[in-house]
Amino acid sequence: MTLVTQAIPKVGLAMEAVRITQWLKTVGDAVAAGEPLVEVESEKSVIEIEAIVGGVLAEILVQVGDEANVGDAVARIESDEAQPVTTTATETTVLSPAVAGPATPSSAQARSSERIRSSPAARRLATEHGVDIGAVTGSGPRGRVQLDDVRRAIESPATAAQLRAEAAASPGLPPMRRALARAMTLSNATVPQFTVERTVDWTVVQALRAEFARESAAGSAHLSVNDFLLQAVARTLLEFPALNATFVGDPASADARIEASDGAHIGLVVAVENGLLVPVIHHVERLGLAEIARRREDCVERALAGRLKREEADGATFSISNLGARGPDRFTAIINPPQSAILAVGRQRESAVVIDGEIRVRPLSGLTLTSDHRVADGRLASDFLARLVEILEGREWRLSGST
Repeated sequence: MTLVTQAIPKVGLAMEAVRITQWLKTVGDAVAAGEPLVEVESEKSVIEIEAIVGGVLAEILVQVGDEANVGDAVARIESDEAQPVTTTATETTVLSPAVAGPATPSSAQARSSERIRSSPAARRLATEHGVDIGAVTGSGPRGRVQLDDVRRAIESPATAAQLRAEAAASPGLPPMRRALARAMTLSNATVPQFTVERTVDWTVVQALRAEFARESAAGSAHLSVNDFLLQAVARTLLEFPALNATFVGDPASADARIEASDGAHIGLVVAVENGLLVPVIHHVERLGLAEIARRREDCVERALAGRLKREEADGATFSISNLGARGPDRFTAIINPPQSAILAVGRQRESAVVIDGEIRVRPLSGLTLTSDHRVADGRLASDFLARLVEILEGREWRLSGST
């Protein structure tokens, strides 16, 4: 038997630090590889971290309420398994991925903080609030500064007055908004993006929604426009795999490549307080409309409550941003790296169109596809959007799934 260290994996580009909210196992409990072990809160959501090996939970290193950075050890598991399982923690989600954390102290400050006996969580909180950790009285063993010590220092009248004055002079961003700002800066700086536009007629989709509502049993999932969009996008991605791929490496390097995805893992952008979240529905190409609606309702509801599961906050290969009836007629969305494309959907509005030489009124929306020019060109993106509109305006829909 050996002791295996359980660390905090990186989930999405924006995740850098978490707060432990609940241990799902206690010391001495048996755990299985891949079984939820601890619940943590990041800038974006509350997620579950799975055990990397099977065995017995031997030690908990970070307690509920304390903070840990990505890569920090939080527990030890006594195990006889040869190798830990590989956790799925790719840098892909979110709504708006990011690469940098909160304001970083200078190297001199960082070295000074390391010499002072203090926990990583205490140092991080002190840095975030501009508190000199050397001036904080530690209550831990041998005067070690703990998280609660920093919190008391922050809440002290003198510190509170100083922080209020600093906040008034330079108001800070909420964590999620800060992550969003970093992510969009990264996206614009590193991804060459271009857009193509098309108009879609929702007449068929609205008729099918009404028909489904009349025939469905009480308590059944309610089909929304987003459900039709999800299925149509998944079908189109199968025909245009370049827009369901990821560009990897330095464009100037011979090792740069495009990696195809194993399925249509589509994120749906959801507006929440102080930012955005992108819950992910995996393998949408396998699902019928009814199952898509059920999953969409479930994950959006938990996104709004800040309770996404880990697998629902990671792994998107394409995103949809639909601002709904109160949104603009058209808008442009920014790609969420390392995805290659995102679809922006304008509001539906009754518009006059010419059909067979006659003027008719139809519900129309503007669709704007933003693509990564490293994996697609204008012709491919235009063909993708044309095929997507063809599917949305047709009648080949699957109510039940293929699996």
